[in-house]
Amino acid sequence: MLRDLRVSCAPHISEPLSTRRAMIDVIIGLAPAMAAAGYYFRIYALILISTCCLSAVATEWLCNLIRKNPNSTGDFSAVVTGIILALSVPPALPVWAAIIGSVFAIAIGKMVFGGLGANIFNPAMVGRAFLTASLGMLMTTWTVPATIDRSMPVISAENKIDARTQATPLAWSKEAIKTKKGADHVNEQLEAMFKGEVGGCLGETSALALLIGGAYLLIRRTIRPHIPLAVIISASAFAGIMYLINRDAYISPLSHLYSGGLLIGAFFIATDPVTAPLTIKGRWIFGIGVGMITMLIRIFGEYPEGVMYSVLLMNSVTPLIDRFCKLVPAGGKPNA
Repeated sequence: MLRDLRVSCAPHISEPLSTRRAMIDVIIGLAPAMAAAGYYFRIYALILISTCCLSAVATEWLCNLIRKNPNSTGDFSAVVTGIILALSVPPALPVWAAIIGSVFAIAIGKMVFGGLGANIFNPAMVGRAFLTASLGMLMTTWTVPATIDRSMPVISAENKIDARTQATPLAWSKEAIKTKKGADHVNEQLEAMFKGEVGGCLGETSALALLIGGAYLLIRRTIRPHIPLAVIISASAFAGIMYLINRDAYISPLSHLYSGGLLIGAFFIATDPVTAPLTIKGRWIFGIGVGMITMLIRIFGEYPEGVMYSVLLMNSVTPLIDRFCKLVPAGGKPNA
């Protein structure tokens, strides 16, 4: 009988939903963002997404082979890591850099802890943090969307990679904060940010695509609404206060919401069931922390974006949150 008992790491899902099914749902949820990336950044999207996915899967397979563990690539978690990493880097990032980031994300961010369920940090954000620390210039060089730059090639084997660069809305926001003027320039781009026709990371520019994907995950109950709501509400409240203080220096809450990685972070990164708290109360605390730290970095820090750092910092305190917000055992008392 004891042979029928199985001990494993989180995520432990009580619903008839397997890890493989959850990961496929996430991939489907990311499909609109990938489609938008292909529309606005053309061949860059095809190259980066395929490179990161293949590198992540190959790294996980090799790590399992070295450790003599069963092959775990069939759960598609490595594919999800590869897609999220690809969508969170600049469109013109070289292939070799994408490979390095994917290998680091899987090998150091996931497999050294024991694989899926044992990692304490989001693997894709670990890979992105490594690339940001190692290749700062490449990670802050942005490409003009193809719908603006008519010289941008379409997806085909004959095309060459060549593009102009453009500042992102958050870079303009940071400049407005420093000079105490010019925030209107960002707010006027609200429609373009909603559609995705602005500079930025490959899959973070289209708020519309990310909202569609997030809604799909919520409808499918693959994710719970607590963390996305906590991130969006806390970040919007923080941005709203600053906007009321000085509208010339600080962009509107909606501009913050549509720019950078706030939406992809709220729906697809912070909701990682492995690295997020287990309880509803803990998820609210976690989400508020992600939203507040993101805005602190965006407004008071030197770096224009803060989603990556906020997720990693809150990942590090998830065990403390779970300790503070204990699950109530059947018949037991809270925090007993």
